[in-house]
Amino acid sequence: MLDHDLAELYGIETKQLKRAVRRNIDRFPEDFMFELTTEEFNDLRSQFGTSSWGGARYVSMAFTEHGILMLSSVLNGKIGSFDHSSPDCDMLSKLQNTRAFT
Repeated sequence: MLDHDLAELYGIETKQLKRAVRRNIDRFPEDFMFELTTEEFNDLRSQFGTSSWGGARYVSMAFTEHGILMLSSVLNGKIGSFDHSSPDCDMLSKLQNTRAFT
């Protein structure tokens, strides 16, 4: 899942999410989170058809299931939980429940 999608779920700006990750980068090994290459980012951006005045300007971070769980741990202490009205709320709830058993 990409950083901007997770930021939307948590109701924060993407830059806040990235700042929290960078401050806790030791908690995000490569199998938890990675940054897209410039080529991947450009390909993804072209698929969304962003205009020259809007959209992402910086390479996105991509999070695996374990990375999402770690992000939840990092962000919960700072901003609270994710937006429960989101359609992806159920998926994240299941991931957090899985975390309790691992």
